[in-house]
Amino acid sequence: MRIGDHDTCQRVLIVAEIGNNHEGDFARAEQLVRAAAECGVDAVRFQTFRARDFVSPRDPDRLARMSRFELSEEQFHRLAALTRQLGLLFLSTPLDIPSAEFLSPLVDCFKIASCDNNFYPLMVRVAASRKPVILSSGMAGWNEIVSAKKFLEDAWMRRNLSPGLAVLHCVSAYPVPDAEANLAAIPRLAGRLDCAVGYSDHTLGIDACLAAVSLGARIIEKHFTLNKHQSEFRDHQLSADPADMRELVNRVRRIEVLIGFPEKGVQPCEMANQRLLRRAIVAARSIEAG
Repeated sequence: MRIGDHDTCQRVLIVAEIGNNHEGDFARAEQLVRAAAECGVDAVRFQTFRARDFVSPRDPDRLARMSRFELSEEQFHRLAALTRQLGLLFLSTPLDIPSAEFLSPLVDCFKIASCDNNFYPLMVRVAASRKPVILSSGMAGWNEIVSAKKFLEDAWMRRNLSPGLAVLHCVSAYPVPDAEANLAAIPRLAGRLDCAVGYSDHTLGIDACLAAVSLGARIIEKHFTLNKHQSEFRDHQLSADPADMRELVNRVRRIEVLIGFPEKGVQPCEMANQRLLRRAIVAARSIEAG
């Protein structure tokens, strides 16, 4: 999958998921983007929504909380400009159809959240954008994943498009217990889906992300915060702070080097040892000529 100049076949795409960790504070959102860039990630991702368009009024507490977390369209334009100025890709997840329409010219790539991997009206609008799509597979089994993937690809085919699709293994719990992270699904998905496969992490710490790369994930998405104890909003606790994210980036890049390529051959560092360490035919006693 190629997003701009980034090819996930060549290098793991590391996404700092800011999501709603700004809690509606635009200055903090800008600070999070700058901090993510300093950590060396490739992209940042937000959520874009109008709470009234997707939260039921019968849930007034959630509606009030999500309304507080809203950022304006003008603020998203400024965040996208800042992100690109810092050399990162700008991604966002629309949670309603008007937000998908707004984001269409703004994002480098759409992310479809796990809660919406069967929300086909939203996928229709996202597919019309001609932008690559990252599809999260939380709360979905194999048949649902295949159906969502086929739906997007068919929508593109009708328009003679192929912008690129990636599917992320994801478990939609906050946080995910280690025993239910199920990272073995990653190579399984990679072997059965004809697209890039990655991992969206909701565990505590960064170990699951590192294991996911070793298992073949080409995209790693980790929640990102400035302070894990900033507030009672649950996402902070399962997020990486700047120290964690910097370590995650450094260790993923080392793992990429360690993994190398699937071909088996003689490495340059061992060539000099062939003559020194290989067995040779040696006479045990003097032998007369002839």
